Amino acid sequence: MRTFLQRALFLLLATGMSLSLLAADAEKKKGSSKPGKLQHVVSFKFKKSATPEQIDQVVKDFKGLKKQISQIDGFKWGTNVSPEKHDKGFTHTFILTFASDKDRDDYLIHAAHKEFGAKLGPVLEDVFVMDFWPGK
Repeated sequence: MRTFLQRALFLLLATGMSLSLLAADAEKKKGSSKPGKLQHVVSFKFKKSATPEQIDQVVKDFKGLKKQISQIDGFKWGTNVSPEKHDKGFTHTFILTFASDKDRDDYLIHAAHKEFGAKLGPVLEDVFVMDFWPGK
């Protein structure tokens, strides 16, 4: 009976240690990967002379990049609704998501992106761009 209890205790301890090591290894792997998708945030401040029709065309053209550039995983946009009055004149924000830095870099040099950027001169006063990995 004593031998049985010793073996049972040994098996319980060995199982507990194995599970603990597996959990630690899984947590280590989880922590080493980049969480989520790369977020590419673009905010536009339009010239006072830009007409609503011109601004609508910019939005339409920007949205159209998703169909032209396969590296874009996701695309969202909206206009400022913050009551804080810290927008510094920026009215439109676009958030594009990419699976990797390389996908973002490929997007930046893509002909469709370059063509879109070239059209902005007449209507755009300023642009703000920031990229980040969620939680980093």
